[in-house]
Amino acid sequence: MATTIRVTPQDYLRMAKGSDRSDIEYVRGEIIERGMPDLIHSGVQKRLIVIFSTVEDLHRLYAFPELRLQLAEDVFRVPDVTVFSGAPPSQLVPDRAPLCVVEIVSRDDRYTELLQKLDEYHRWGVQHIWVVDPWLERLSVYAGNDLRQTAELVLPGTERSVTIGELIRGFKDALTS
Repeated sequence: MATTIRVTPQDYLRMAKGSDRSDIEYVRGEIIERGMPDLIHSGVQKRLIVIFSTVEDLHRLYAFPELRLQLAEDVFRVPDVTVFSGAPPSQLVPDRAPLCVVEIVSRDDRYTELLQKLDEYHRWGVQHIWVVDPWLERLSVYAGNDLRQTAELVLPGTERSVTIGELIRGFKDALTS
């Protein structure tokens, strides 16, 4: 039987502070390891940041890769992309819900864990929750217990949309290896 070591939120923040541990999250006393990004994951993440950056000034949208968020006193998550509207956050670890979060599926992600995370974002008040699955070439939107596939993701408050083809263009060889 596996033993789980319980830590406090303060211990978690000390572990994460000043280290290169963007790969860990904290949920009710447990450290949760995130999937390790690969070329495709990183490339999709980069493209999303660039797309959001092109509309930043006009629409006051501020995108951040792997920003640690405090969803509750005992829940810290690190979405692949987080988008705030109106103004960028003023805290090192924001505790106000962003406009949008994006999770990019890695090969080693577990579906049940992904759904738990999406539900936590929804309960926290995130209005737009997106899932990009480059492996199955799918985009999905999560809205309270409902993960719906969609042909494109529309950036909140803009006319800009994103397709899976746009996000994975150039990665076909890596996707099949």
